[in-house]
Parts: sequence; structure tokens; C-alpha cells
Amino acid sequence: MTRFLLRRAFSIFISLIGATVIIFTLTRFGPDPVDLYLGDTQVEVTEEYIDMIRAYLGVDKSLPEQYGLWVWHILRFDMGESIGSHRQVSEIIRDHITVTLQLAMGAWIFAVTVGVSMGVLSAVKRATFWDYFGRTFALCGQALPQFWTGVMAILLFAVWLGWFPAGTLGEREGFPLAWDNLEHWILPCIVLGWPASAGIMRLTRSSMLETLDSEYIKLARAKGVGNQTIIWKHGLRNAVIPPLTSALVLLADYMNGALVIEIIFSLPGIGTVALNQAVYDNDWPLLAGTVLVFMGIYVSFAFIADIAYAFIDPRIRYS
Repeated sequence: MTRFLLRRAFSIFISLIGATVIIFTLTRFGPDPVDLYLGDTQVEVTEEYIDMIRAYLGVDKSLPEQYGLWVWHILRFDMGESIGSHRQVSEIIRDHITVTLQLAMGAWIFAVTVGVSMGVLSAVKRATFWDYFGRTFALCGQALPQFWTGVMAILLFAVWLGWFPAGTLGEREGFPLAWDNLEHWILPCIVLGWPASAGIMRLTRSSMLETLDSEYIKLARAKGVGNQTIIWKHGLRNAVIPPLTSALVLLADYMNGALVIEIIFSLPGIGTVALNQAVYDNDWPLLAGTVLVFMGIYVSFAFIADIAYAFIDPRIRYS
């Protein structure tokens, strides 16, 4: 296990180095940072002032030196200053990532709970009403685009029925806590989690069908083992690895910002910041910071998934 963890940690290190090189290179292909910093100002600037701005932005050195300084600042948790808002990039990400975390956790809990339970139910009740219902649920979840289901959810449950707010976070005591404003999170979490729950449901159903048809399950039934024990202890535990991989990568994807859902429901998450402030405004320090955070989340959850295999399935051993 130790050697496996060291190999995985080394591969993650290589991935992060490659990501920083790609991110840094792409940000230097954009417009001149001095033009972005000055904006549409009509004031005449001197060459000395431009040189001062280049030194302030760190673009007055060679590209290898710029990359080395950027990585050194990243290691010190300093992602630089946003060109558009003149705020620290780490501060902007910290302010907006809370919204994305709450949305991601809510959608992930919905996707895993509904997907696994419906997958098990569909496999156990094969060729019955529940099986056809679960497969229809999965088909609709994977076929319907989120921008359409989001708008339809607002139209049906917010406009016509008036059960939930149409969007935004709501305000209670000045802080958007999910528990205090739970009604504001139900529709976004369900709309975001539905396609993923459909995928997890299909994976769980396929794995459970294969597991329930295996020889050791037939032997357990012949020995008189209870049906619930067969389903949850012997069946699901051996069929959970494909859904587990999907669920962990899914959580990383959600935490990186569900851009469409955040825009439809007017949620100021990290995805909205990356698009509106970083991409549209050519704010390369903010764009580099958000993409680097996205990359770190992905490799971290992939590492967690690899470790979780050994604890869930005793047949898997790393040496």
C-alpha cells in the first residue's frame, strides 16, 4: 500500500506540474497584460509608467523566470491579483467557492442516494414496473439537457405552483447558509443531480444484475441466507466499485462549478466567476487560479477513489 501511495503521489505531482505549465503557457497567448490592466483609460501614459506596470504584474522578465515566480507564489498560496477587480485571486475564489460547495454537496447527495437506491431496486425487481420506471428515469435524466430541465423546473415549481423560489440564495442574517435557506437549494440540487443520478442508476443496475447472477449468490440462496443480506451485504458491496468511481469523479466535477445551473438559478458560484470575470474580461490571473483549483480537486478525488477501492472490496490489494 505504501509503495502504491507513493507512486500515486508522484503521478499527481507530475500532473500538477504539467497543468501549471499548460495554464501558464495559455495565459501568455492572450492580449498584452498591460492593455488589460489599463482598460479603456483615456489618460496618456508614459513609458516609465508602463514599465512600472509590467514590473508590478511580473511580466517584465523572461518566460521561464515568470513561470518560476508564479509557481513560487502558488506554493505560498498567493495566486496574484485580479486585473479587473484588483482583489486577490485567492480571496475571490474563497468568497465564491462556498456557494459551489453547498450546491455540489446537495446535488451529489441526491445523485448518489437516488441513483444507487433506484439501481438496486431496478435490479432486484427486474422486468417489473419498478425496473421500467427506473430505466425511464435514467433515460430522461441523461437525454434532457440541464438548461431545459432547469427552466422547466422554475416554470412548474416556482411560477405555476409557487412551491420554491425561482433562484438566488436568499438572505438570512446576511449569510447564505444552506440549512437556513433550504428552499432555495432544492431545485438547483435536483436539476444538477438528476443526470448524474441517472448514470449512477444504470451503473448500479448493471453491476447488481451481474453480481446477483453469480455463483456465490446462488450458493448463498441455497444455504438459506436472507434476501436482504444477499442484496445489501453480498450483492451491493461487490457491485459498488463502478458507481463509486463515477460518484467520486462526479463530486469533483460538481465542486469545480456547475456553470449552467449557477447561471439559471442566479447562484454566485465559482463557475460563474470563472466565466463572467475571468473569461469575458480576459482576467488571466483569475482564470489561472480557478483552473488550477479545478485541477487540484480532480486529481485529489481520483486519488481518494483509488484508496477507497481497497477498503470496499477485499479482493483488491495494492502492493
